[in-house]
Amino acid sequence: MRMIDAHCHFDFPCFDGQRAQVLGEARALGVLGVVIPGVRRPDWSRVREVAGAHPGLWYCLGIHPWFVQEHREEDLQVLENQLSERPERCVGLGECGLDRLHGALDEQQPWFERQVAIAGRLDLPLIIHSVKTHDEVHATLRRANWSGRALIHGFSGSYQQAAKLVDLGCYIGIGGVITHDRARKTRDTVARLPLECLVLETDAPDMAPAGVEAGQNSPVYLPRILETLATLRGVSASDIAPELLANACSLYGWTGGDLPE
Repeated sequence: MRMIDAHCHFDFPCFDGQRAQVLGEARALGVLGVVIPGVRRPDWSRVREVAGAHPGLWYCLGIHPWFVQEHREEDLQVLENQLSERPERCVGLGECGLDRLHGALDEQQPWFERQVAIAGRLDLPLIIHSVKTHDEVHATLRRANWSGRALIHGFSGSYQQAAKLVDLGCYIGIGGVITHDRARKTRDTVARLPLECLVLETDAPDMAPAGVEAGQNSPVYLPRILETLATLRGVSASDIAPELLANACSLYGWTGGDLPE
């Protein structure tokens, strides 16, 4: 089975000194590649360097809602300038979005709207962080007449919320939350959504699957998420893996030749 980890903070220092080993272990399990989101301007150069140091790594650049207060308006212009150059291995804008549990939504909202607009102008996919703000994210995308590609990463919500986002053309990111029995609402949601809107991710080192210590998540656990998703949908992992891979490729605009064998 061949998989893509569509959202993993592989640039974080906790992976220093072990990236080649982790990638090798993940590759042996069928993980062809990893997409690294950028969350704040001071980290963008590190994200680029890590992605360029190993085959099978791609990246995005963005300003995460947790860090908007660290930035100035000129950082948005820098972001657009860098993305407009279409740097090698850069495949999207993100991580951006809204988070009701961390900071003030009225402060986050303008930064999210500006990044939605940049992605629209540059025809880049959006990688969206949404925590208890799925309705607000949906409303923002509708106001912007969004018609591009977007990933609602680490989705945890109801079927109705997911379906509204899918109707706008969004992909739903499936992560370690579905491996926890207590996540009944999200498990029911991913069992019912159309397969063509689902994308696998780990969000490592965060969003650890059941049985993995908090902060110790890794791309090597992506097959566990795939297996759980298959079980919830009543199929085998081998049945759904090809379409999930195709979904990641569609999200990031890859052709078969872009992926390592």
